[in-house]
Amino acid sequence: MKDFNEGLINLLRSGTCPFTCIKEIKEILLNNGYKPLNESDTWTLDYNKYFIIRNDASLIAFNIPKKINPQFKIICTHSDTPSFSIKPNSDYYENSYLKLNVAPYGGILNYSFMDRPLSIAGRVILKNKDNLMKKIIDLKVPCAVIPSIAIHQNDKANTNLDINTEIDLMPIISLDKSLSLNKLIKSILNIKEEIFDYDLFLYNTEVPQIINNEFLLSPRIDNITCTYSALEAFINNFSTSINVLAIFNSEEIGSNTFEGADSNFLIDTIKKITKLLNLNLGQTLANSLIISADNTHARHPNHNELSDHTNSPILNDGILITKETNGTTNSITSSIFKKICEDNNIKYTYYTSRNDFQTGSTQAGANLKHLSINSLDIALSMLAMHSSMELIGINDIYLLSLAMDKFYKINYRLENDIITFK
Repeated sequence: MKDFNEGLINLLRSGTCPFTCIKEIKEILLNNGYKPLNESDTWTLDYNKYFIIRNDASLIAFNIPKKINPQFKIICTHSDTPSFSIKPNSDYYENSYLKLNVAPYGGILNYSFMDRPLSIAGRVILKNKDNLMKKIIDLKVPCAVIPSIAIHQNDKANTNLDINTEIDLMPIISLDKSLSLNKLIKSILNIKEEIFDYDLFLYNTEVPQIINNEFLLSPRIDNITCTYSALEAFINNFSTSINVLAIFNSEEIGSNTFEGADSNFLIDTIKKITKLLNLNLGQTLANSLIISADNTHARHPNHNELSDHTNSPILNDGILITKETNGTTNSITSSIFKKICEDNNIKYTYYTSRNDFQTGSTQAGANLKHLSINSLDIALSMLAMHSSMELIGINDIYLLSLAMDKFYKINYRLENDIITFK
């Protein structure tokens, strides 16, 4: 578990935005012998392990066994985290400070990003004469801060903190009017070319910390924790099924992008695989299962009234099977996962939200708009979701990876009214 936690903390620190997250995972896959494929190329597939990246921010990897059972076992997570995106023409000088024009990305907990050391990561497009070149960047050093208003100047700060996202959340980067975002990036990274365009994010540079061997306090827990658990379970995990790991961008903003879960990325990849391996698409999907893994809310230590009456887990309560009315879990898919957990002594429980709180869609739900497949939503419980520093039970993350490993390994089949396991 020590090695697992070290790898997790490394991805929490390096996966500072969707682009850097996928870049880090790409390197891990390459180091484990995975072959990159391009969507625009003609593929040839054999007994091997592959991955595809779309728009530098989403990734699908798959393991093809020697003897193929026509079945996909898919786990999907997401690479993006709530933060701030940097708008075009971002520099402006106001009140003797050079500031950046930013927009909240996802449903952030506004005040938690104030007074934090912020850095910048993402993708830049560089122009060199007539050529354009993309580059994934991470400044890694603190270079911006969003200052809060002192209690002496805002006597309602502790009773009614009304934050205006257009006014109160603009970070400062300098007192020097002649500086700019582009100059800052080029100086820190020693870039000579012109920065022609960018997709950039602010992120909290504070380091992950394990507290009393029970809790993990860190930025980007949602959803790097599930993503790392799935990655560890997937790598070099072969069975008779085609094991798939799908990591999508844009979950925090609705998945409605070129590379998001609500795109053709997964279904087109599955169609290519089945065609090249001479598998019947309909038959293969009928035997398949997709698991969506994300984080959800633990029972709050100070506010039990925010939780459901009977399905309100705490931290380190195990893996959560989420069964919402707008989710994708049903009794068949949950039973398969419960049997996996019980056969391997892996702790699990159910989660449902209060009826008067709105719940979001899952990655599996977004994919089901494009393919018909049995589906299951699972989660890890956490506190302070969408804060710049989030809290989770350290044991749950490892248990999730163990369960995912067993899911990839197990042989099961849905036959008439019986689910058989081998």
